Amino acid sequence: MKLSTKGRYGLRALIDLAQYSENEPVSITSIAGRQGISERYLEQLMAMLKKDGLVKSIRGAGGGYILAKDLEEISVGDVLRALEGSLEPVECSGLNPEEGCKSADSCVTKHVWQRINDSINQTVDEMKLDQLVEEQKRMKCQEIPGQVGCKN
Repeated sequence: MKLSTKGRYGLRALIDLAQYSENEPVSITSIAGRQGISERYLEQLMAMLKKDGLVKSIRGAGGGYILAKDLEEISVGDVLRALEGSLEPVECSGLNPEEGCKSADSCVTKHVWQRINDSINQTVDEMKLDQLVEEQKRMKCQEIPGQVGCKN
């Protein structure tokens, strides 16, 4: 499985949004500037995240985007699936009885694909946005000791 820029940039944008939207909505321009992502591309990603109920848009002066759920309720898997679709690296009709795989009953490799699929989904579903935001803060504090909000 290889993630596209949609998944990689979208996750970075959502972490940025989580960090900066505590008090007010965050504009596409500010996220794009901090993350080095094209505003036009970021607008497309935010539309996909909004469609899946992960972000909300606020119109008007001072508008922008905010998270639609609490940080601890949004998993990396939620974000990646909203942007990439299924995360399964192998599509195996033997795993879906309604697809009618002729070899399903005697195929042992379907168990391999199922375990890989399950492992990927479990991993990304266990990682929550709040954990990534905390890790980002720790990394910034290591880069710039004495920064506001950092423990010395």
